Amino acid sequence: MKKNILTRTVWVLALVSLFADFASEMLYPIMPVYLKSIGFSMVLIGVLEGLAEAVAGLGKGYFGKMSDHFGVRVPFVRWGYLASAVAKPLLAASTSVFWVFGVRTLDRIGKGLRTGARDAMLSAESAPETKAQIFGFHRSMDTFGAVLGPSVALVYLYFYPENYKTLFLLAFLPGVFYIFLTFILKENATKPAGKKPRPALFSFLNYWKDSPAAYRKLCIGLLAFTFFNSSDVFLLLKMKTAGQSDSMVIGAYIFYNLVFALSAYPIGIAADKLGIKKVYLLGLLLFSMTYFLFAFTENRAVFFAAFVFYGWYAACTEGIAKAWISNICKKEDTATAIGTFTGLQSLAALLASVFAGMVWQFFGAGVPFVLSGIGAILVAIYLKKLT
Repeated sequence: MKKNILTRTVWVLALVSLFADFASEMLYPIMPVYLKSIGFSMVLIGVLEGLAEAVAGLGKGYFGKMSDHFGVRVPFVRWGYLASAVAKPLLAASTSVFWVFGVRTLDRIGKGLRTGARDAMLSAESAPETKAQIFGFHRSMDTFGAVLGPSVALVYLYFYPENYKTLFLLAFLPGVFYIFLTFILKENATKPAGKKPRPALFSFLNYWKDSPAAYRKLCIGLLAFTFFNSSDVFLLLKMKTAGQSDSMVIGAYIFYNLVFALSAYPIGIAADKLGIKKVYLLGLLLFSMTYFLFAFTENRAVFFAAFVFYGWYAACTEGIAKAWISNICKKEDTATAIGTFTGLQSLAALLASVFAGMVWQFFGAGVPFVLSGIGAILVAIYLKKLT
């Protein structure tokens, strides 16, 4: 491996993501419990999370387009991470419905601001033959944060049960560190000459018709898969309905993230050598295996075995998809291309979770998992035929 593949910029962005996910995932396991404790109904929680994902989805496309339009990356990355860092402690400031909705929206705006520009910076730091490795390394570091966050939350709540507000304040501490790191970043984009007007809110959607045909064909397959890939909450809920304790469920989530974190970088290296497409297709088959196992088991050992497959699936697809896209689009359109895809992906994920919830409600817990497993196989067949 060449010594300069993991550049200074790649390391900084990876560490920023690690600490950002550390902060976010400290709160992920307890967020629904906290919201219920301050009077939110399950319907209101669903509306809140749905709105948050919609805002993040729109932001990824719009701010990705804006980053390409003005030829800058670092301000979008810095302000995006800052918005999310500030939102954590603000959640503890009031239990008003409007306040919680506003702060949650601020957090998701931050995610929308940074995603396209950050991924464009990662793409610019790599060659086509090292894209999967770079994105895999970033996903690996990011996911280590998802291991540390819930682990700290578990230990904290063991000693201070139901003391949720203090946990929101503690989540700001890693935020201070990752905001500091963003000031180390240096701009790697080329700013176009002349003053340009701000793009319209939905202008990023124009990229769909202007993009290469290969981009559209690929995104159709990736988005189709997203419609079958509902929230991970359903996997955890399946364990809970099978009689597993809260600690065991959160432990399984930490275990999955650990498998993902340990696998993403080496799988990224393998994808550059064996082919991005082959590794992504393997990921879809691993996803299908996971969901079929969840559909038909209530055994703890089988659940944990399935989470091994699920961690490998995530390592084979999440960073790999962005590497695949960035190898297709033009360099100057990278933030727009990834932002448009991830924006549409967020909206598709919202619909997927709504659909999975309805199927679970009316047909039983096993049916949405079977449908998702079948859907992943169909998408794999479609993607295999792409040239």
